[in-house]
Amino acid sequence: MDAPHHATAYLPGSQPWLTDTRTGAHPIPPAAGASSLALPGRRLIGRRGECEALDRLVADVGAGQSRVLVVRGEAGAGKTVLLDYLAERASGCRVARAAGVESEQDLAFAGLHLLCVPFLDRLSSLPGPQRDALDAAFGLRGGDAPDRFLVGMAVLGLLSDVAGERPLICLVDDTQWLDRSSVQALGFVARHLVDAPVAVVFATRQPGDEPELTALAELVVRGLDDGDARALLSSAVPGPLDERVRDGIVAETRGIPRALLELPRGLTPEQMAGGFGLPGAVAPCRRAEKGFQRQLAALPPATRPLLLIAAADLAADPVLVWRAADQLGAGAASAAAAAAAGLIEFGGQVRFCHPLARSVVYRAATPQERHRVHRALAEAIDPDADPDRRAWHRAQAAPGLDEDAAAGLDRSADRARARGGLAAAAAFGERAAELTPDPARRAQRALAAAQVKHRAGAPDAALRLLAMARAGVLDELGRARAERLHAQIAAASGRGRDAASPVSHRPPPVGRRSAPRRTRRGRSHGPARGGAVRGGGRGSRIWRSVISSPISMARPPSPDSATT
Repeated sequence: MDAPHHATAYLPGSQPWLTDTRTGAHPIPPAAGASSLALPGRRLIGRRGECEALDRLVADVGAGQSRVLVVRGEAGAGKTVLLDYLAERASGCRVARAAGVESEQDLAFAGLHLLCVPFLDRLSSLPGPQRDALDAAFGLRGGDAPDRFLVGMAVLGLLSDVAGERPLICLVDDTQWLDRSSVQALGFVARHLVDAPVAVVFATRQPGDEPELTALAELVVRGLDDGDARALLSSAVPGPLDERVRDGIVAETRGIPRALLELPRGLTPEQMAGGFGLPGAVAPCRRAEKGFQRQLAALPPATRPLLLIAAADLAADPVLVWRAADQLGAGAASAAAAAAAGLIEFGGQVRFCHPLARSVVYRAATPQERHRVHRALAEAIDPDADPDRRAWHRAQAAPGLDEDAAAGLDRSADRARARGGLAAAAAFGERAAELTPDPARRAQRALAAAQVKHRAGAPDAALRLLAMARAGVLDELGRARAERLHAQIAAASGRGRDAASPVSHRPPPVGRRSAPRRTRRGRSHGPARGGAVRGGGRGSRIWRSVISSPISMARPPSPDSATT
């Protein structure tokens, strides 16, 4: 494998931008000082340094070398457009794409499956253990949770096999929303590519918290310089633009392209030309959000249920969306109005124009509207084909406590855990606990979810669930397990005794005395005779059971089961 690229090898000397004329930007000449490139159907204003770096990557892969690149930038900086540019320029290469989805962060290997699904017909070429691991990860067979090393090796072998016929470029967008299992597998692949014409390009938020991507070559995407920002802003404004307004927008948005494009929407030509006073500085994402809110408010009320259905489920399956829409009486006219506004596209997939638009649509709905939509989606999903997604929507539709919905999530947690999806199992378990009406069962589910949250690397969420468990009814064994888990979280996070504890640091008070008794010579003789840990008493059995038992996601007993 070639020596890794130093990150600065991809840092651009300027900060240009790409804009898509197919979305309504006007094909005007760039402003003075702005740079531009041209591709079929696309006008590129600037981003020359970034484009040159991506062109070099394509050339290297075409020459038989492996390359890895992490494209970092804040929301709206243009990372997705740069990936689009790379895909268009990758002539002679095969391009595979995947994108993280915020609502699927807890579904193990969901992103990896999206990337690899075009190549699943090649699984038979993999060694048996690797093939079995990938089959288990993708739910193609039952069995134990797959070994993470074997999954990584399987994906590495699969991509290398595909690249043997034609150079391969893998584009992974919105990595910050990718499930952790997929990030780990793809990070493994990125670090172990050797002499294969494969490139793996990640796009993620800046700053990011993906340790799997550290020390990889980076392309940092910042705001535009003033000349390019003015050119982009002018492309989004059909009429004259007052210089004071233009300069105020450029300064307030700090050259972030998405904010530059969205801020003028909903403003009249008179406002843009007349020098209106801009309010106090607001983060560009908030500005873009307000633009989407204005577009949503201008739509007919009958259009909103359809948009909310599409926003509530990120599977992007038009068949599912239309099934749910039929139940709510949202027809084709609603889709036409939403598409005409530029918020959403209906085709082979249902796609919002931007993830922020999806978020705006969902948050604008009332709780009752969300419940109706999730209920319609749950009823539209085949329980045999996708039981976990159906259970999740059914749980989101519950307006209050619901034991049946909680039990369905329990079963989903079991399936997720069997596939190695700890984050998914924890998410299902947490929601199951929230919906459980019985206090004892609620506490047991919360403790089980806290255990898996800890194993999934989410200590704060684990502590929150521990507090929820302790607020319920735990037996002596449950309290001991809670103590043990809190100690493990404190040790793993380095908080020690300073950790904010929802439970005590001491062993559970199952007897009168549990501290070791020392003689005058200082030797410990174990707990005092009346203590709970010494000998074969009940407290001893409880504590030894806790110490020796592995953390599990076992389903709590049913409310009507016999207890002792």
